[in-house]
Amino acid sequence: MLEYTLGTLLAMLIVVLAELLWARTGIFTRLQYWLALAIMFFFQVLVDGWLTKLSAPIVSYHPEQFSGIRFPWDIPIEDFGFGFALITASLIVWEVIGRRDSRRAS
Repeated sequence: MLEYTLGTLLAMLIVVLAELLWARTGIFTRLQYWLALAIMFFFQVLVDGWLTKLSAPIVSYHPEQFSGIRFPWDIPIEDFGFGFALITASLIVWEVIGRRDSRRAS
């Protein structure tokens, strides 16, 4: 059924559309955003690689629930999509709240 894969794609789509159609913070054009994402992915590889290693998994995934693609090492590729969606959504909300608060202060 690939529920994890579909959930990942849906989360990513919702976040991108929220930015492009609603929030319009310009986050995707900022170097700081892409650096923050790179830092998050670096640490995600370290932690997620340890948690999902096939030789001794702490977290396992039902094979019918995800694509089966694991990169690098044994990390399900969907984990990176959820990481992207979570970090991006958090930063967009941060920007929107900051923008709203600065309007109230003026």
